[in-house]
This record gives sequence, C-alpha cells and structure tokens, in this order.
Amino acid sequence: MIVPIIKLLRPQQWLKNAFIFLPLFFDGKMLDINYLIPSIVMFFAYSFAASGIYCFNDIYDVEADRLHPKKCKRPIASGDISKGFSYVLMGICILVSLLIVWYNPWKVGGGRFCIGSIIVFYVLINIAYCVKLKQLAIVDVFIIAIGFVLRVFAGGFATGIYLSHWIILMTFLLALFLAFAKRRDDVLMYENTGVKARRNVNRYNLEFMNQAITIIASITMVCYLMYTVSPEVIVRFRSSYVYMTAIFVLAGIIRYMQITIVDVKSGSPTKVLMKDRFIQYCIGGWLLLFAFIIYV
Repeated sequence: MIVPIIKLLRPQQWLKNAFIFLPLFFDGKMLDINYLIPSIVMFFAYSFAASGIYCFNDIYDVEADRLHPKKCKRPIASGDISKGFSYVLMGICILVSLLIVWYNPWKVGGGRFCIGSIIVFYVLINIAYCVKLKQLAIVDVFIIAIGFVLRVFAGGFATGIYLSHWIILMTFLLALFLAFAKRRDDVLMYENTGVKARRNVNRYNLEFMNQAITIIASITMVCYLMYTVSPEVIVRFRSSYVYMTAIFVLAGIIRYMQITIVDVKSGSPTKVLMKDRFIQYCIGGWLLLFAFIIYV
C-alpha cells in the first residue's frame, strides 16, 4: 500500500518546487540561515499542496488514464488505490500544507495570510485546470507556466525578497517552453496511435508545436541575453560578466529541443532533468558560474 501512495503523491515532481529558491539565490542570501529556513518550509508547504493536486488530477482523469498506454499504471487507474481513499489523501496533503504555512515560526517575509493565499490560489487554479482549463488549447500551457511563476512568488513572499520583472519573465518563458515541449509528446502519440492523452490534443499538430517551441525558445534566449547585459543587473551583481552564464542557458535550451524533436522524449521534464547528463551539466555550470559572480 505504501508504494501506490508514494506513486500517487509523486514526490519526484517536488523537484519543480525548487523554483521557490530562485529569489533567495539571486538575492545573494542562499547561505543566510534566516532566509534559507523559511524557503525550505515554503518548499514543503507547496510540495504537499502539489501532491494534493496530483491526487485530484488522477481521480478526475481515472477513466482517460485507463485508456492511456503509460498512465494506466497510475495507482487509481490500475485499481491499487480507491477514489475515496485518494480524496482523503488529497485533503490531508492540502491541510498539512496550510498548517505548515500557518504555524511557520521562521517567516521573515509576508504574513501567514499572504503566503497562505498563494497556496490556496494555486490549489484552486489547478482544480479548475483539471476540471476544465486543460481542455482549452493554449490556455492549458499558459496555466502551467503561471503555476511556476506562483512558485517564485511563494519564495519571494516567504522571505520578503523583492522580485524583479526579469525573474518573473524568465520563469514564465522557460515554463511555457517546457509545457509546449511536453504537449508535443502528447500530439505525437495521438498522431501515431490515435490515443488522446488530453481532450484538446486534436487542437494541436506537430507543425504548430514545432513552430511554437522554436518561437518561445528564441524569445527566451534573447530575453536572457538582454537580462545579462542590462545595466540594472550589472549594477546589482557588481559584475559585467553575467553574460558569460548565457552559454549554459543557450546550450541547455538547444539540448532540450534536441530531446524534444529528435529523441522524442519530452513527455516528462522532471525525468529529462533527472536522467540527461548534458542538461545536468548545463544547469550545474550555470549555477556554479552564477554563484561565483554573486557570492565571491
């Protein structure tokens, strides 16, 4: 029973919530325990809320998942966990998330109500996504991107760190790129097998997805280059060498496009991040170089 529960809660997807630490990293406070602990607490609060949403998603999509070649192995679709028990797990996860926020004694940023509002809004918008919004082409990927922006806001509010327009814009664009790449995998499966991973999959096709991914990737790379040479960024980090980090960003995005279009393995961004060495080296190199610029 433990294994199906873990599969339902998808703790491996908690990796997405690392975006909560971005404000801390860019503000140069990653080593400050007074800011690090609130971010860690927020990470777990957000992660439990996300697990609650995964429960609801699998409950609502159970019939469609049973027809899917991969999703049919999910705990509810396979019959390992009942819908009733899944609702209980969902409620527990969301309750634990809100309790962590409410009884967090280490906050240095926004108040409990403000931080809790982000969690509640995240839960509501994702329930709406599961029920209706993911059936609307284009709207569905934008909702996913907004979810990542909410993570950054959560990290900012938890620590009281100011969020620049750059971090919000870059987060949104990168998340949009990953979301379209993931949808492309669904479109390809539909065109090859006729199986609809989502109801709106017929509103996309490979030509559209390839163009959308290319356009967003191009905008993201240009935006990042503009960020690195922005006078305000140079003054903030007291360095004119921020542009050097762009090589890792460009290489990482191009590699992900290769995985998406050539290898056709973009169905799960989390799995790509955990398995692809090239992507890992790009992220590691970017983090090390940026950390050197900020902290040394």
